[in-house]
Amino acid sequence: MSEPTAETPAETPADQPKTESHDPAVPAAYAAFMREGWGERDLDVPRHPVAEWAAARRARLAEAFPGERLVLPAGTYKVRANDTDYRFRPDTAHTYFSGNQTSDAVLVVEDGESVLYARPRSERDTDEFFRDRQYGELWAGRRPSAQEISDSLGIEVRHVKDLPSFEDDRKTRDITTDADLARVADELRLVKDEWEVAELQEACDITALGFEDSVREWDRAREFGERWIEGTFFRRARAMGNDIGYDSICAGGSHATTLHWIDNTGAIEPGRLVLLDMGVEGRNLYTADVTRTLPVDGTFTPLQRDLYDLVLTAQQKGIDAVRPGVPFLAAHNAAMEVLAHGLEDLGLLPVSAQEALDPESKVYARWTLHGTSHMLGMDVHDCGRAATEIYPKGDLAEGMVLTVEPGLYFQEDDLLVPEELRGIGIRIEDDILVTADGNRNLSASLPRTSADVEEWMGRHTAG
Repeated sequence: MSEPTAETPAETPADQPKTESHDPAVPAAYAAFMREGWGERDLDVPRHPVAEWAAARRARLAEAFPGERLVLPAGTYKVRANDTDYRFRPDTAHTYFSGNQTSDAVLVVEDGESVLYARPRSERDTDEFFRDRQYGELWAGRRPSAQEISDSLGIEVRHVKDLPSFEDDRKTRDITTDADLARVADELRLVKDEWEVAELQEACDITALGFEDSVREWDRAREFGERWIEGTFFRRARAMGNDIGYDSICAGGSHATTLHWIDNTGAIEPGRLVLLDMGVEGRNLYTADVTRTLPVDGTFTPLQRDLYDLVLTAQQKGIDAVRPGVPFLAAHNAAMEVLAHGLEDLGLLPVSAQEALDPESKVYARWTLHGTSHMLGMDVHDCGRAATEIYPKGDLAEGMVLTVEPGLYFQEDDLLVPEELRGIGIRIEDDILVTADGNRNLSASLPRTSADVEEWMGRHTAG
């Protein structure tokens, strides 16, 4: 990073630029010179395709709270270390209802009207323009103007400095503190509209390319380990999307039995399996969530194949159960039925499969560990603040998108399983859209059967 040519006073007033104590001094002559001689330059910010969709969403949200003022902030930067921040990612609800992805903005919905209070680019006659590390154009890039944001999103935009204090008698709800507003916002996001489905499909398609990239670089992965796969997938996510939707799980060998293994510091060893749970977040913030378990050698051993095919059968039963009107838990129950009987066939259950499946028992879950599904959208675990009677205890409806991802996990120190099973973890996950007459697998372009996985790996690793 280059060093700034600015200084920070001991206590920086709110209207002063954000600088650091080690920044060089800025003489008055230099400051004055930096404020002059700049031409006009507009940003090319086209009309955003989400504008009309977002307007309809705001209308539905307002209908749920008649006569009330609703406040949905985008959030601001979060410190990574000392004076460096994480890359900004706006709050999901804020972007869902406005389309805005700029930091420090606040959406206010009131009396059926909406105003986006945003932080546009600074004027050239201010110190912020050339000194501010967080918002200054010469430090952080050129932000759109209020008019450019308004034209793009089809919403009235005012400067965030003009955000009212809302100290009148009107009921005001802030989504960061109001549980009812957060609940309703999540419930409105459960059913995806046509535009959202297309965004999720694109995220899945890019994710498939990221998996292919990883396999094409299999020699490097075997040389450098899990980190190489993580980096390879991230490159694709950044090149074609916004980011990864969540920290990638690149779990070789026994790391696959840790459900959220994100350290990705291990080796990719011959004869083992590697579990890859990865998803691209698209440029409009919709994320895929896909898992494949691959044989490091490109071919499953007989034992690995048997276990993999068992998980695949469970997943397919789960997918087959997805359709409008069935309980959200239908996919989970169908998948667990298969896995429980499979564990019984392996001689692992202390009781029969049917006894193990009893909700008062569930001893089979020692080796399945997690639920089979979660909702998917702008958040990888989407709509988590919806009322539990709607999700997860409610029914599926056309337009919902959920994962189906059963797994088997045999810990390396589990003395209740044969030694040859210890350290094996297998999960297969796809993103499933509920359609009018059933479902559609949005991530179907990636192979799932053991034979197809082997053929796919051979094709992409050859040469």
